[in-house]
Amino acid sequence: MRIIWESRKSFYLFIVAVIFITGVIAGSFFFSEPRESESVGGILIPPALAQVPGGSGWADIVEKAVPAVVNISSKKVVKTNIRVSPFFSDPFFRQFFGDVFFRRFNVPRERVERSLGSGVIVTSDGYILTNNHLVGKAEEVQVFLPDGREFDAKIVGTDPKSDVAVIKIDAKDLPTLPLGDSSKLRLGDVVLAIGYPFGIGQTVTMGIVSALGRSNLKIVDYEDFIQTDAAINPGNSGGALINTKGELVGINTAILSRSGGYQGIGFAIPINMAQTIMESIIKYGRVIRGWLGVVIQNMTPQMADVFGLESAEGVIISDVQKDSPAEKGGIERGDVVISYNGKKVENITKFREMVAGTKPGTKVEIVVLRDGKEKKLRVKIGEAPSKKKEIASAGEGESGLPEVLKGMEFDDITSYYRKNFDIPDDVEGVVITGVSPGSKGAEAGLREGDVIIEVNRIRVRDMDDFTSALRRVKGNKVLLLVFRNGTHFYVLIR
Repeated sequence: MRIIWESRKSFYLFIVAVIFITGVIAGSFFFSEPRESESVGGILIPPALAQVPGGSGWADIVEKAVPAVVNISSKKVVKTNIRVSPFFSDPFFRQFFGDVFFRRFNVPRERVERSLGSGVIVTSDGYILTNNHLVGKAEEVQVFLPDGREFDAKIVGTDPKSDVAVIKIDAKDLPTLPLGDSSKLRLGDVVLAIGYPFGIGQTVTMGIVSALGRSNLKIVDYEDFIQTDAAINPGNSGGALINTKGELVGINTAILSRSGGYQGIGFAIPINMAQTIMESIIKYGRVIRGWLGVVIQNMTPQMADVFGLESAEGVIISDVQKDSPAEKGGIERGDVVISYNGKKVENITKFREMVAGTKPGTKVEIVVLRDGKEKKLRVKIGEAPSKKKEIASAGEGESGLPEVLKGMEFDDITSYYRKNFDIPDDVEGVVITGVSPGSKGAEAGLREGDVIIEVNRIRVRDMDDFTSALRRVKGNKVLLLVFRNGTHFYVLIR
């Protein structure tokens, strides 16, 4: 019995030892302290994200980037009229009391506006990229470096159309951020935003590229924004958006918010666009953009069907300016541009940027669809006139259009109409003499004085041509080419 007990005792001790060792191993697996996480700008990065492609840590990238991101303070004087009562603008009140009394209470007042934002040092001799809305028209601009140094800055140039501005400080051997290639960004790429939100000091936030090529936001004329969910707040304007290599890929510029603060949607100007503008400002003292001299519209599935196209790709040329590069290059009204210098044309925003980003004097290949066939044209890009829009968008107006032209009246163009509606002598067609309020024609934007030049791509010169063209309309839609105030544009009525 003793021998048996000793054997059983040894066996039980062995089982207990196995259970103990297993527990220790399991405990070390489940309850061991996690690998040390990294904190970037107050954000705790999980271990899985603490390492970036290539093996280096986020903190290493941030450490190299933050010295080149500066705080900017600007001051401008704004004149306003302060009125103590709306009665002072009443003509009867002026007549009774006299203009002298009125002017005493309507004197121009001056107030000082101060703005705080961010900027990025891009050259060691002091050139800084920032936003136009931060320093444009400012009388004083100060730059504060992370190392504590302060400088008065000079505004080299601004571009309200893209919200890019270039300023310079008198310093040497400054830390800089290397410029990346924003065209290589992909959805889901991790990015860091660096700036000075709310004046609390330099802050780093992390997110991903949520969208590319954001446009039609009505923020500036030239929009091709990088959208990110990296936290961007007031004060981040002009700051850096960097990639996992620590390269500058965007200049933070705007947010969409109902509260005025971060709500997950921020926008940055692609560095490729900002760099081109910066180089033009530094070299020429102004922004030089390419110019084609056309009026364009987006292609829609409905218009594609009218034009006899299989897909709604490209943009429609609805007008060509006289003696413009487009006219000299053989581009015609009604052409559909599908390719620009080997790049696919997706919409009017992309097309405008392609043209604007082309150096004047450059010859480019433009592929158009004309009468359903591809045609390659060589066009020499000109310089955008300073007081004209490079490429105008002619409103699309295709949604909610009527099935027929009811509620509208038409007539031949007479001397009376030419005088009253300012129609040039060389313009032929039929004039719209009436549009019923609330009609589909009114909703489409058509109005009295508009001249119809074409119906479904058929040229009309008078009411006879117009009537004949309408007889040939099949189905419940018609494409009109309209002339108004020196500009042609298409309207599709369904």
